Amino acid sequence: MLIGTLSRYFGLRFFGSVISTFAGVVVLAGIVDFFELMRRGADWPNATAWILAQISIFRIPQLTEQIMPFAVLVGAMSCYLTLSRRLELVVARAAGISAWQFVAPALLVAFLIGTAATMAYNPIAASLHERSKRLEASMLGETLSALQESTSGFWVRQKSADGAAIINAKSSREQGSNLGNVTVYTFDEGGYFNERIEARNAELEHGYWRLDDARIYAPGKPPVIDPAYRLSTNLTLEQVRESFATPETVPFWQLPNYIEMADRAGLAAAGYRLQYNELLARPFLLCAMVLLAAAVSLRFFRFGGVQKMVLSGISAGFLIFVLQKITEDMSKSELLPPVAAAWIPVLVGGLTGFLALLYQEDG
Repeated sequence: MLIGTLSRYFGLRFFGSVISTFAGVVVLAGIVDFFELMRRGADWPNATAWILAQISIFRIPQLTEQIMPFAVLVGAMSCYLTLSRRLELVVARAAGISAWQFVAPALLVAFLIGTAATMAYNPIAASLHERSKRLEASMLGETLSALQESTSGFWVRQKSADGAAIINAKSSREQGSNLGNVTVYTFDEGGYFNERIEARNAELEHGYWRLDDARIYAPGKPPVIDPAYRLSTNLTLEQVRESFATPETVPFWQLPNYIEMADRAGLAAAGYRLQYNELLARPFLLCAMVLLAAAVSLRFFRFGGVQKMVLSGISAGFLIFVLQKITEDMSKSELLPPVAAAWIPVLVGGLTGFLALLYQEDG
């Protein structure tokens, strides 16, 4: 009964600390993103504070999704340091409770949080991110989004009965089937340049792209305006998704279908596999963060060195984050299998925290 009561108490304290930390991260990310949008939206004619706030709100879940492991690390450290400062861990140890019994409730709660983040939070974040793109496109109209000015956008090459074409889009929505600020360079069957087409947006239909408000520029001819230009294509939705849809915008439950369709189309699905495995590994990554936090924060306050403990915990979390980015880049470059890229940071973080805690507690 004593162990059950303490486990519930430690679990609730850990949950409250993590939620408070994550809420602070969400608020901070929202404020920074909103003011950045306000700065960039100064030149947008249709931008209002309310529309920019909506765009920022819809973008925040996906922004904070990547920060969740760090929030769990900081929340766990804060929880255990508070318990140690109040001598609650001292009393629990005097009652015969080991450090592993302190950590077990937090591991369970972290695993449940990670499961909820993968199965529920990720689909919601992906859906809201798509809504932010649609809201931004409707506000900007034909104006190029300042959020895309720093990049060259998305590129894809196609071949059809009319010849080849190179498509460049500054923004992508609906998993690549709807493109914004489109420029198309067409070539005849001999490979010679034919014409350049600029359109406000392009939508993939069966066998063709429908370009809205297209302006056609051909050498030696005056520009022609076509409100609904049709550009023939042999691209399928799966091929378009591979070129224009980023894996982060695909909800967790749809990733297996995307992987299967890409495989059937003979396309590389490494990005989708990496995202899928990272989402599967997320509950275990949060547990690894708890082990790292426990390894640096279960020391008694009277022994001193609290600042070094906090710094070492934050440094360990940062190194795991860097390792995760390195493995992601290696996987995207096809130098590392997606499964290994997703699980290596989990194993490194979990084993490091486990061994450090085992050495401190059991010698």
